[in-house]
Amino acid sequence: MKQLEYFLPDEAATISIGTGLAQVLKSQKNQQALVVYLNGDLGAGKTTLTRGFVRGMGHKGNVKSPTYTLVEPYELADWRVYHFDLYRLADAEELEYMGIRDYFNDDCCCFIEWPEKGARLLAKADLIINIAYQDEQRIIKLQAESDHGEQVILALAQIIKL
Repeated sequence: MKQLEYFLPDEAATISIGTGLAQVLKSQKNQQALVVYLNGDLGAGKTTLTRGFVRGMGHKGNVKSPTYTLVEPYELADWRVYHFDLYRLADAEELEYMGIRDYFNDDCCCFIEWPEKGARLLAKADLIINIAYQDEQRIIKLQAESDHGEQVILALAQIIKL
């Protein structure tokens, strides 16, 4: 599958990747759900990237980390975006109680931090994004895990020039 890698010199670059992903999804002829697994140490930029995506999809308000709520929903004109942070999840079965399967519909984009904590209950990822520290900056790797993910990465490569 296709993979992209970028050097992220600052927060603005991280946000631009998220905004670029939103631009790609909004430009697709057929609306198709997107599931993104986000990996990286605490503070690496997972929420920052998601903030760029949510704002790129049209959200005007605050975009905060769902560290204590597990999920932050964003209801937009044509899409529903869900940002999950499973860091504090004690047991994957908690996801069953919150109706996790209902979040993976055709009009939904799901960004999931710490996906390994809910692995067997989550939908398969279209993209796996790894963000790693490199001194004060970051390296981001986007790995396609489905045909749709590959289409997204190919389109993203055309618009992101970092």
